[in-house]
Amino acid sequence: MFFGHYEHTIDDKGRLTIPFRFRDLLVEGAYVTLGFDGNLIVMTSAYFTQVAERINALSLTDASNRLLQRWFFSSADRVEVDRTGRILIPQFLRQRLNLETTAYVVGAGRYFEIWSPASWNKQLALLQDAEATGQRFAALDISA
Repeated sequence: MFFGHYEHTIDDKGRLTIPFRFRDLLVEGAYVTLGFDGNLIVMTSAYFTQVAERINALSLTDASNRLLQRWFFSSADRVEVDRTGRILIPQFLRQRLNLETTAYVVGAGRYFEIWSPASWNKQLALLQDAEATGQRFAALDISA
């Protein structure tokens, strides 16, 4: 499971160091794709396959389904962790999110996210509003 958040640099070639505790989960490779909130999502190969199968099972006759398929698959790319623990973020994804020299790597359970500093700071502001966060999550039964 991916958890925690980390600030890492992106080198001139677009390589991002993956947190050490995440690397064991990525030994079989991973996929990076656009997230829903102005971020990137990195999924293990197994989880990406599960999501892809569900998306592929959607009816082609529904316009929203086709948009989801285009959005998800056109931005996806397979990535490998190199021997020094880095992945190469494709240039088109870096440009889309304005990822330059710094990124936040954020655990999200079955996947992790990559954020530009500006976008991550906006997310933190949302999460740090205790009253709004309490209201937002009140309907979810996450108590044990």
